[in-house]
Amino acid sequence: MISAVHYTDEITKVLHQQYQGSGKPLLYLLHGLNTDSNNYSKPADFEGIDKFKMDLNTLHPILTECRVTKSELELTLIQFANDISSEAHVEVMRNAKVGMKEYQLESLFLHHTYMYGGCRHCSYTCICATGDNSAVLHYGHAAAPNDKTLQEGDMALLDMGAEYHFYGSDITCSFPVNGTFNRDQSLIYNAVLRAHNAVISSMRPGVGWVNMHKLAEKTILESLNEGGILFGDIDAMIHERLGAIFMPHGLGHLLGIDTHDPGGYLQGAERSKEPGLKALRTTRELLEGMVITVEPGCYFIDALLVPAMENPKTSKYFNIQEINKFRGFGGVRIESDVYVTSSGCVNMTKCPREIQEIEAVMAGAPWPIPKTTIPSANGEI
Repeated sequence: MISAVHYTDEITKVLHQQYQGSGKPLLYLLHGLNTDSNNYSKPADFEGIDKFKMDLNTLHPILTECRVTKSELELTLIQFANDISSEAHVEVMRNAKVGMKEYQLESLFLHHTYMYGGCRHCSYTCICATGDNSAVLHYGHAAAPNDKTLQEGDMALLDMGAEYHFYGSDITCSFPVNGTFNRDQSLIYNAVLRAHNAVISSMRPGVGWVNMHKLAEKTILESLNEGGILFGDIDAMIHERLGAIFMPHGLGHLLGIDTHDPGGYLQGAERSKEPGLKALRTTRELLEGMVITVEPGCYFIDALLVPAMENPKTSKYFNIQEINKFRGFGGVRIESDVYVTSSGCVNMTKCPREIQEIEAVMAGAPWPIPKTTIPSANGEI
């Protein structure tokens, strides 16, 4: 096999020299659907491409599947991005104060990952949502530029991850901006944390991701039921897809070179049309070597709550008096990056998660995070 790199203006000449007399050479071009974004990759184009036969179907599924599981070197890069991002989240927790702007929290994160990790870029636009903004799933873009002032009693939902050598991290921390959880904040936070931990403890090769999503939904519904926000039979709530009212997004996504790496749906796989499940970014069984985010959330979104509370099939499950206390609360999300091992999984994210840990860190306590060092091209760290 001949392996070489050439500029595009050399391709026609070089390939015709190699395939002289054998008719039109065959080019395999990268073209196919990213099942996460529903966008098609654009195949290469260059002057003289019409002199070749073109195959647009073979290469994309092969390369996509190659990206589904990660090599040891890829895992090392993703771990480094997680380590420095986890440190930065802790730094933001320590410095968050009532009266600051959301974009100041973003700035602290960006500075730490670049200053101490050499991460020039983030994997995505930072989501720095406080108060009712935290119920907006992709808050923080140009039309909503992380510009709210932090208020007493607000929860912060910070979804931020650094990128290192093109490999990303994707981490979400939720905490009270004043540093102390109140009763309502503790109830919702612990509901999400229980779901997060239940999924991670259940992950291993062969486990279906749809089942993990349903486990997260069930765990959150159980907590809301125990807290008096809902009442009734949990299985009946699940049958009515009540979990999607509080967690309208999917549980997680593959992570690697893209924040949402491709390969979530095998060729021919169909998406569910059910609420919540239709938002899943993968329905595959877990494989050893996969890196996937685990990001359950619980949100109070009027556009979803009001119709559900008015629907005769679902209204009976809601404690309206308690629900009304959470109107404007926003939401909580906890997100970690996890890779699947032969017998379970490893959480690559090193952030404080338990309430007592978060409150201690925000009060100034140290948070030990083992360093992962990556040799640079010149041999330095």
